[in-house]
Amino acid sequence: LQAGKHEFPFTFQLPETLTTSFEGKHGSVRYWVKAKLHRPWSTVKKAKKEFTVIEHIDINTPALLAPQAGAKEKLARAWYCNRGQVSVTAKIDRKGYTPGEVIPIFAEIDNCTSRAVVPKAAIIQTQTFIARGTKKQKRSVVTSITGDPIPAGKREVWHGRALKIPPVGPSILQCRIIQVEYSLKVCVDIPGTSKLLLELPLVIGTIPLHPFGSRTSSVSSQYSVNLDWLSTIPEQPEAPPEYSAVVSSPEAEQSLAPPCRSELGDILEGPFFAYIQEFRLRPPPLYSEVTHPP
Repeated sequence: LQAGKHEFPFTFQLPETLTTSFEGKHGSVRYWVKAKLHRPWSTVKKAKKEFTVIEHIDINTPALLAPQAGAKEKLARAWYCNRGQVSVTAKIDRKGYTPGEVIPIFAEIDNCTSRAVVPKAAIIQTQTFIARGTKKQKRSVVTSITGDPIPAGKREVWHGRALKIPPVGPSILQCRIIQVEYSLKVCVDIPGTSKLLLELPLVIGTIPLHPFGSRTSSVSSQYSVNLDWLSTIPEQPEAPPEYSAVVSSPEAEQSLAPPCRSELGDILEGPFFAYIQEFRLRPPPLYSEVTHPP
């Protein structure tokens, strides 16, 4: 090249099977473009620019529109004495949701014990890292709600108790080394014994429910989807707490305590904050657009 300014418009066709960008505790998925300038009798000049990839998940599929329901019961014991039984049944209208949507929870909690119990619900994120035959997991509470105490011998009914999904990254299900999964856990705190826990699977997608789709008669269609959720993220987002950080009993997987601000620390490795922040610097893409350039 002669002296002066030269421009070269490079174009790359991205594969359609790229995994969503991700930053986690034990691993990450990152993408960037590198450029090198070779100069005679001088060092190579390099430039690097990162970019974000989102693998779209359309929740308008039969599998993700199917209702999810379950039931569990537990016998409360103290000092080998039977103090009655606690049972819970819960249902959500579908499996797939997008950030900003409200999940209406329908549940019945029967307290047949001699003491009051407290119902809770939470969205749990599970990060799974797989390498060389070893698997590591990190769980965190994304958001949670706590119901009123249920007196002894009484029943509590949730008629669509609202639980709003905060700005979180989509599920990662097809990557062979990193997976991000979500679940809705309904828990009942029983004094003197371990918690009663019911788990329903969730998938966090990117393409929201069509307003005039086949599910317009469902309860969930009452709730509008805010497609501008990426632009409402605070300048300094807080990472969700470690799943173990909110556990007060030895049975870690049965705790649904709300996040504690003092336990968050300075680590911003929560669900996808790295690439979510990048969206603040440019207009977010429409969900109807194709992720990869033609």
